[in-house]
Amino acid sequence: MKRTTIVSALLAVFLTAGCSDSFLDVKPPAVFDEAALQNRNGVNFLLVGAYSLLDGVGAGATSWHGSADNWIYGSVAADDAYKGSTSGDQPEITFIEIKNILSDNNHFRGKWRTVYDGVARSNDVLRVLEKTTDLTEAEKVQIAAQARFLRAWYHFEAKRMWNNVPYLDEKTYNPEDPNSTKIPNDKDIWPDIEADLKFAYDNLPERQAQPGRVTKWAAAATLAKAQMYQKKWADAKTLLTAIVGSGRYRLMERYHDNFRAAMNNNAESVFEVQNSVNDGAGGGENGNNGATLNYPYAGPTTCCGFFQPSQNLVNAYKTGSDGLPLLDTFNDSDVTSDQGIEANQPFTPYSGSVDPRLDWTVGRRSIPFLDWGPMPGKSWIRDQGNGGPYVSKKHLFYRSDVGTNTFALNPRLNANNTRLIRYAHVLLMLAECEIELGNLEPARTLVNQIRQRAANPDGFVKNADGTNAANYVVATYATAWPDQATARKALQFETRLELALEGHRFFDLVRWGVADQVLNTYMQRENRLRAYFTGATFVKGKHEYYPIPLLEITNSSLNGRPVLKQNPNY
Repeated sequence: MKRTTIVSALLAVFLTAGCSDSFLDVKPPAVFDEAALQNRNGVNFLLVGAYSLLDGVGAGATSWHGSADNWIYGSVAADDAYKGSTSGDQPEITFIEIKNILSDNNHFRGKWRTVYDGVARSNDVLRVLEKTTDLTEAEKVQIAAQARFLRAWYHFEAKRMWNNVPYLDEKTYNPEDPNSTKIPNDKDIWPDIEADLKFAYDNLPERQAQPGRVTKWAAAATLAKAQMYQKKWADAKTLLTAIVGSGRYRLMERYHDNFRAAMNNNAESVFEVQNSVNDGAGGGENGNNGATLNYPYAGPTTCCGFFQPSQNLVNAYKTGSDGLPLLDTFNDSDVTSDQGIEANQPFTPYSGSVDPRLDWTVGRRSIPFLDWGPMPGKSWIRDQGNGGPYVSKKHLFYRSDVGTNTFALNPRLNANNTRLIRYAHVLLMLAECEIELGNLEPARTLVNQIRQRAANPDGFVKNADGTNAANYVVATYATAWPDQATARKALQFETRLELALEGHRFFDLVRWGVADQVLNTYMQRENRLRAYFTGATFVKGKHEYYPIPLLEITNSSLNGRPVLKQNPNY
């Protein structure tokens, strides 16, 4: 619908030119006519186009290459999930999973195209805005602040994927000169990202009339995260404290209210991608396309069996008799699963105590799966031998959503928004800053807010008779952490539990400087469960970042020499 509106508006502009010799003055193909867009409607069309790539779909790659939830690069590449499905389906993802990473893997180019198309669209807004005459200065500032946030967001995605990336602004980028974007990736772009986010933070309102438009506090949270990557703990703390002090957000009482379409844009939402269906767009294109592969192979859908939670993640939700996580021993033994057991054969579920967030994150046998009834086990799995016995759950739709919050012709295209930043994330980031600044007690209080919400019995998964679906035992940290190392370990573990399968894990491990030790320990133990992990190794100094796509390096050539340089050790 959005595309139709824009094309119709532009066509009307062109037709009003009338019949004269001016029709012979034809601009080169693939160059848009800026003059036709230098007005209120035109610049807002461009801004909507820049927003529309937040879901990661629409830059020419497959829908999952650039998916906003980073399920491949943030979760499968870490210890949270397996690629799933069958070994022969999308093997390029398996290569990323086991660190057999090459620069010609088409997934990397798909992500690159997505984020840099987003940068280009943001720059188009800023270029045209400068020449627009029917907007007030205040209106121009508001549009510029949104466009600069989006430009920063897309660059932020590129920075944490590849580290050594070029920064392109509206003055560098010239749509009439394809060589204008061929600039070296030889400088640190954090200052540029921060400058864009600071402008957005200083100029955006605390609330927006339209859900999905970025606010002052979304800019603050993103800027704080960028600063945390640079270990600017005090600066990040100031921003995160301001978000908390604004009173704008609160934790939802029930954890799972953050992962259902009926609760989109709730009180915990700081920034989320707007997904919609049955809205007039052809083919359900505004639904959650990025997750289109990541559904059970039977039950709610019949495709496609990807993105299966790891046994390691499931084990992380075990708790001790005190209701606390088993920080050092969680993976010594496995939560009982139905691996290798047919759905019509007897199965005895795990009876040990677990954090209730497990069963809002992971679908496992005998536990109610949203409102679809108990998950039956192997019959919902495409290939248990390859991807294990579990299915991912947070992005799934409820049975009661079918036909309203799902696209009529394909329920996998649904209106469940992609939550990019939640208030829980803000609290965890603030706790991390406090720990790094040596303030352990304020950090413990913040982490306990997250755990108190998890402990709300009203938020437990229930059987049909109202009883708890599993042995849920979760409690807060009642005593002070003895030292910074213990506090750091508890915070990092809590971050994993709260944000599991939301695409943050790999990037957090890299940011914390522990990716090599955590992932090598993980992959060595996975050998006993998944044969394809044999020999998998995370190489420190290499695998923290992905390779610059080979084709992008080739395409960057000027005067016969590529401008872009490959990352170390690729």
